[in-house]
Amino acid sequence: MARTLKTYQTSLGFFDLAIAAPSMKAALEAWGADSNLFHQGAAKESQDPDVVAATMAAPGVVLKRPVGSSGPFKENADLPTDLVGEGSGKRAGRSTASGKPQRHPKRASDPAADRKAALAFEREQKLRERESAKEEAARQKERAQRQQAIDNAQSALDTARLKHEENAAGIQVELELIEEKARAEEARWAKEKIRLETALRHARA
Repeated sequence: MARTLKTYQTSLGFFDLAIAAPSMKAALEAWGADSNLFHQGAAKESQDPDVVAATMAAPGVVLKRPVGSSGPFKENADLPTDLVGEGSGKRAGRSTASGKPQRHPKRASDPAADRKAALAFEREQKLRERESAKEEAARQKERAQRQQAIDNAQSALDTARLKHEENAAGIQVELELIEEKARAEEARWAKEKIRLETALRHARA
């Protein structure tokens, strides 16, 4: 059974973020937060009817607006225009936020709309999970291809090294045979030279 959605809001980087999710945990996962922003006081459940309406129209989608602004939340928001600190605007925004909290009327409960929004959130969540699974499969495929290329290169190197060692061993055997023949030739020539020189001396005598 689909769970009722609530609107959660936080600020990360240059943007305020909002999402309609069934739980704080689901909101943190959608935001990609690596810590519990709710326990840290950096995130909250929003009762602002404009924010609630925007998130309920796109359950499970992370909506943004420039940090510190009071504009509408959108799926694709522009960066803040006062990043370098045109102080007065920021201070004014902060002083308003730090003053008395604005009271917003609670959204009237509509079970049919809640169920519809919860189902839309589940669809969005499943879409994110499928996209994440596809990205992981692509990364695994890339790793497998890289490992295959490494294995092929290593195999080619090992084969070439083995062939070189076999060739070098064959050449070494041939060199040893040649050296042995050279030694045998030197010994034969030494004996032949002595015999011929002896014959020459006898002829001269």
